[in-house]
Amino acid sequence: MTASAEARIGGATRLAGVIGWPVEHSLSPAIHNAAFADAGLDWAYVALPVPPGRVREAVVGLAALGFAGANVTMPHKTEVADLVDRRSEDAELLRAVNTIRVAGDVVEGHNTDVGGFDRFLRRDAGFEPAGRSALVYGAGGAARACALALARAGIARLAVVVREPGRADGVRGVATSLGVPVEVLSPDGAAGRRFDLVVNATPVGGPHEPEHRSIPELGSEVTVVDLRYDPPITPLQHHAREAGATTFGGVGLLVEQAALSFELWTAAPAPLEVMSAAALAALAER
Repeated sequence: MTASAEARIGGATRLAGVIGWPVEHSLSPAIHNAAFADAGLDWAYVALPVPPGRVREAVVGLAALGFAGANVTMPHKTEVADLVDRRSEDAELLRAVNTIRVAGDVVEGHNTDVGGFDRFLRRDAGFEPAGRSALVYGAGGAARACALALARAGIARLAVVVREPGRADGVRGVATSLGVPVEVLSPDGAAGRRFDLVVNATPVGGPHEPEHRSIPELGSEVTVVDLRYDPPITPLQHHAREAGATTFGGVGLLVEQAALSFELWTAAPAPLEVMSAAALAALAER
């Protein structure tokens, strides 16, 4: 599809978007519009800034406005889970929705973070979780999704770093429901420990930020994933690289979960390479 065709929006154009607050920083419009163009679909994807207190109106309005669906980002994932008509298994387990699909009058809530993280680990990072150990920083929606993906993939040992022990209940719940025990560590508790996989699922960049006052032993046999994608190399990644670990940022997960959303809406295979290139190009322009 040519650039001019990509930009042409008419009465038959199908719409999708991303709900969040703030949302102007999102890479999702660049990723999805590139995918729609590559697939030859008459679709368009827009940012939908929705302030706290207006989420219910936004979710109800999607069907009324003819949207095929939407992604959901911070801080609305948990609230949207309570507003949709039907939740997928993962959305139900996590009580968090990051993808909405409008099917007639029914608004479905899905969570593609779980499948996206699993695909990212196996395809991009080449990491097989079965029988391995993992440490996750954080206990929010992203951390819960990672824990669920790892537990399903057969992780043998899982630890989570949180500032307050009670905040780990959600991570513990999803992992233990699949028979994986969770060790809860304080921000000082990871020092000197060894894990095969280290995941930062918090907004901070570590290792000297509050969530990362101590980090585990790092070396060539350790894979480190920082789910942040801006900056492209976070302090945690930099530290891990210096120690010889294999490191990855958050673009891979962003693209994989976006691909699953694309496939939910369109029933077409997602053009992963195009989506990844669009994400990297948008980041480079910042």
